[in-house]
Amino acid sequence: MLQVQFIRDHKQAVLDGLAKRNFANAETVLNEVISSDENRRKTQVLLDNVLAESNSLSKEIGQFFKSGEVQKATLLKEKTGQLKEAAKKLTEELNAAANKLQELLYQIPNIPHSSVQPGNSEEDNEEIFAEGEIPNLGETALPHWELAKKYDLIDFELGTKITGAGFPVYKGKGAKLQRALINYFLDKNIAAGYKEYQVPHLINEASGIGTGQLPDKEGQMYHATVDDLYLIPTGEVPITNMFRGNLLSESDFPIKCTGYTPCFRREAGSYGAHVRGLNRLHQFDKVEIVRIQHPDTSYEALDGMVEHIKGILRELKLPYRVLRLCGGDTGFTAALTFDFEVFSTGQNRWLEISSASNFETFQANRLKLRFKNKQGKSQLAHTLNGSSLALPRVLAGILENYQTVDGIKIPEVLVPYCGFDMID
Repeated sequence: MLQVQFIRDHKQAVLDGLAKRNFANAETVLNEVISSDENRRKTQVLLDNVLAESNSLSKEIGQFFKSGEVQKATLLKEKTGQLKEAAKKLTEELNAAANKLQELLYQIPNIPHSSVQPGNSEEDNEEIFAEGEIPNLGETALPHWELAKKYDLIDFELGTKITGAGFPVYKGKGAKLQRALINYFLDKNIAAGYKEYQVPHLINEASGIGTGQLPDKEGQMYHATVDDLYLIPTGEVPITNMFRGNLLSESDFPIKCTGYTPCFRREAGSYGAHVRGLNRLHQFDKVEIVRIQHPDTSYEALDGMVEHIKGILRELKLPYRVLRLCGGDTGFTAALTFDFEVFSTGQNRWLEISSASNFETFQANRLKLRFKNKQGKSQLAHTLNGSSLALPRVLAGILENYQTVDGIKIPEVLVPYCGFDMID
């Protein structure tokens, strides 16, 4: 969430940033924010004055009673009663003004970093890096859903029977390969200095608001209405919320966390061949990395996260590329996002497998996540997160890129985790 003072002081810069995102009615919304904030401030001043006058009269009443001037005390008590009613009304107005301001601020996405280019969709994203050789498998290359069926690795129909479409069942070597990837990713992250956490898979409303998933504008979260809890869409949410409301010191930085969680997304409106198999699921596994950083070092940290993910993909020997997302494709809460895509030989297209984002102070403002700087003043921290990695499309990439006429080879780095080097 943007800070009101920042909007007031840098209105044109905010408008320019929102233009990169194609945010509709930006100037109208910002004007409403500024107007609502002025109304809130005026109401706060009136309330403070009424409360101050009421407190002053209360002291006078006490003095009159002590000196035996009961009539004067009684007259003042009547006035304090009127002031209490006025204070009650002003408090209600103040709460309404604060709620309106909050609702307006919730509508405004983060301001893109200066390096982010304008654009409308993924078609406008910039490829900034590519590595790895795309195998030439010819016309015999199969998509992963056919390979999964051929080698009895994943049962999509069984998942549909148990729950519904988008909830696959992993079997035999498919399940072992899935578990191997989770352990491998966690080990790589821990070796890079990230502390492992196991976190809840359901969150309360405050956590969803803290990292920007709520209000859920697109209806993509599963909501357990009886208990008013939400299934997590990503491990970023519970991990980042561990620090909600914290006041850190500069010596605490950097804070580096990792964790494995299942993730749940409704993916409402997702249809067609491009979502077949593991391409888009309602439930999937992911290993996440989260960082809480000093604002002066957050972009250096983001570069480090990108290099860390590159290192994992190099070891897996998968052909991949890195994209810098344009304004129109950057997530609501992010200032800058790099997407990683692996090439799918069976589908002859790129599949997103990871993203690394810097949210700057956007989440921290919602989370009230601050630190004391060297001057002893409270300041918002920066939050970052990345997938390292989301499993479904990594698994799809391994099945498709490592397929041979004799079966599917296992990447060398995963063999110790799997206990086998071939699926046949």
